Amino acid sequence: MRLHVLHDGPHDETAVLLLHALPLDHRMWAGVAAAVHDRLGRRVVAVDLPDRAEPGEPSFDAVADRLAELVTRPVVVVGCSMGGYLALALAQRHPGLVAGLGLVDTRAEADDDAARARRAAMVSELESTAVMDPAHAMVAGLLGATTTATRPELVSQVHRWIDEQTPATVAWCQRAIGARPDRTQTLGTFDGPVVVVVGDQDVLSGVDVARQMATTAGAPLVIVPQAGHLSPVEQPRLVAEALVGLVRRA
Repeated sequence: MRLHVLHDGPHDETAVLLLHALPLDHRMWAGVAAAVHDRLGRRVVAVDLPDRAEPGEPSFDAVADRLAELVTRPVVVVGCSMGGYLALALAQRHPGLVAGLGLVDTRAEADDDAARARRAAMVSELESTAVMDPAHAMVAGLLGATTTATRPELVSQVHRWIDEQTPATVAWCQRAIGARPDRTQTLGTFDGPVVVVVGDQDVLSGVDVARQMATTAGAPLVIVPQAGHLSPVEQPRLVAEALVGLVRRA
């Protein structure tokens, strides 16, 4: 696991920790990180999630425990999609390290059987072919319809980021996602500030799921226009605005 300081700031103020979506890495947060730092001057850090070199079965619990060794003081934790699963794991296992929780285009409940089967099929293809074609096929669901139709340069950027991942990394993460437990109770009992953010064109988690999460957490819901499942990539300044409010409440 690699920790990246995207923007430095005073170490006596609460920093912001950004956790990326699959099949990307910390670079997806560049626009959000810059906007948050511009507004607040806070230290903004991000991590790249681990690959198959991690010992044991793929598990976000284990990743959360390792992350807790790197982050030794409370931070505002923000996760998009897969990053949200890790954020909730960290809130459950190490609540003292989570000063605030930002959940972006993600969900709290576990996969159902159909979703696990789809992930298993992708893992099988990734491991048998050792090429990134299955991950590239995800892009159609990751980006919103507006982005896909009008921003070809951003679509190409997402594909380039995917090309720089490895099949082993994506397969490891898919296994961890499929094995994650339901953390709705964690969301409901977390006693720090929370914000739930979702793209209005997100077809993978979606507005209804986000609204239910916000209700469970007693948190504000921010719906980002003209954005899909990667709203931090598609509309970074709007997502950053929601996170600025979260950091101030934390």
